[in-house]
Amino acid sequence: MSTSIQLSEIGSTPFEKLIGHNSAILEKWNELETTLFHHTTLDPNLLEQVRRTLAYGNGCEYCMVKAGRPSFDAKDERITNATAFAELFAIDHTSIQEAHFSLLRDVFTEKEISELCTFITFITASQRFGKIMNLTEDLQPNRDKGFEKVDRT
Repeated sequence: MSTSIQLSEIGSTPFEKLIGHNSAILEKWNELETTLFHHTTLDPNLLEQVRRTLAYGNGCEYCMVKAGRPSFDAKDERITNATAFAELFAIDHTSIQEAHFSLLRDVFTEKEISELCTFITFITASQRFGKIMNLTEDLQPNRDKGFEKVDRT
């Protein structure tokens, strides 16, 4: 299977090579990704569990096989609330109500909620881009070696 458009010569990964048709966009996209992952008050494991949750919600094979399904202690309220919010966002972002933000406020500051929502929105855009561009699991260079084929049913 091939991607929806040809890969460019610019970029390190197949994902980057799809965006790399415009190097300025790729540069800024990567800058924003770095900022969202490394210049935040949110825990890296929380962000990874949210990314994994969104991968399945957005149907991005390329992202699913990177590390598999979310894996965390359900007693961790911050990760549980963040992944539940991310799942709802992936299913139907228009259904998010003030009550959902109230639940987030139980365990996150306003700053953290802003960062979480920004992260969820960016990751969703990335994963939906991957899905429409037909970035399949076989193109993932950082594939979890223990991961079985994605069930497409």
